[in-house]
Amino acid sequence: MASSYPTLAPFVMKRPWLNNLLKPVANWYINAAGYRKLGLRADDLIVEENENVIKALKRLPPKEAYDRVYRLRRAFQASTVHKLLPKEEWTKPEEDVPYLQPLIDQIHAEEKEKQALDSLTVIRKH
Repeated sequence: MASSYPTLAPFVMKRPWLNNLLKPVANWYINAAGYRKLGLRADDLIVEENENVIKALKRLPPKEAYDRVYRLRRAFQASTVHKLLPKEEWTKPEEDVPYLQPLIDQIHAEEKEKQALDSLTVIRKH
């Protein structure tokens, strides 16, 4: 599974002691990043310049695509006026779930499979 950003999450999640140690740091970092205070989700921050990300955006269901555009525009507006959203409009941790990364991973897997099939050589036995 190749993501559009480097991650140690699988390594950390397999080790409960490390997960417990790093969870407070991760929560602090998320709060310090401030994207939730602008109503954004983590996947909203994925850079759209990658071809696989563009393909994934095209695969989003219409409602999810609309919600993403709405969140981005609202965050841009809040940033422009140098104000955070009211606390009740902040993205809650349980709402901050991946919606784009799974599609990016799926596209990457499809490309890898296509590449493997394209480079397949057939050996004929006589």
